[in-house]
Amino acid sequence: MAKKQTTKKTTSTSENKAKEAFEAKIEIPKEVVVNSSKDKSKEWEMKDRVYILSNGTSPLSYKVKSSNIHYFDEDKGYERELKYTSNQKTVFVDEMVGEQRLSHIVFRNGTLTVPKNKQTLQKLLSIYHPHKDRLYYEFDPVAVAVDQVDILELEIEALMTAKQLDIDMAEAIMRVELGSKVSTMSSKELKRDLLLFAKRNPSMFLELANDDNVHLRNIGIRATEIGIIKLSQDNRTFKWSSNDRKLMTVPFDEHPYSALAMWFKTDEGMEVFTSIEKRLK
Repeated sequence: MAKKQTTKKTTSTSENKAKEAFEAKIEIPKEVVVNSSKDKSKEWEMKDRVYILSNGTSPLSYKVKSSNIHYFDEDKGYERELKYTSNQKTVFVDEMVGEQRLSHIVFRNGTLTVPKNKQTLQKLLSIYHPHKDRLYYEFDPVAVAVDQVDILELEIEALMTAKQLDIDMAEAIMRVELGSKVSTMSSKELKRDLLLFAKRNPSMFLELANDDNVHLRNIGIRATEIGIIKLSQDNRTFKWSSNDRKLMTVPFDEHPYSALAMWFKTDEGMEVFTSIEKRLK
């Protein structure tokens, strides 16, 4: 008999630790939600619903508060107490009649499935509960599908853009991703890695492809690597390698090649940029 009690106590302790670990990751919100349920009630659909704990956490069991929570009803103009019970047809305490048998709301392994015949619990979790979208959220397959379509369309756009880029721009983008390694890569290797990068991180790829400074930075780096221009050891000054004539001073606390890219856009810098481009070809 003593052995059974010990096992039960160990399980309880384990569940408490899991609960504490989950709550440590999430800021517990206020126990009052302010909202109007009028529009949500009109759009309400009878269906099974799935609720998932936030942050991808999935403790063995986790209880969401089913009492001592409140909802500010804008239609009525005052705060109303909420309670989930097994014998009432409403979650509003001021509408309950007779005995109130409190029920627990328990997530198992991070999820809770509520069938469509439990409308009282569904509406509490989907409309009124102050912890919705904070401690947990309602799974929406339509929203997930929309997100997936957006991601696929972005990926297609990135791949099409990557396919059309010339080798110089491909090198400029991949230099941001791979650094000086691109200088030793063949054009086929560059094109392959560019397409893989566009597929893996389409949003960043498109941002780089539309950034003029990426190409300008790459020209500056290539010019430095082959000795057309040089950067001083303190990373403060660019000069012509042939005659040590100063081109520009890097502003304090700026990356030298970012500063050079911006300088290339000035009247003086455009002349130097044109000269460097001709020498690189």
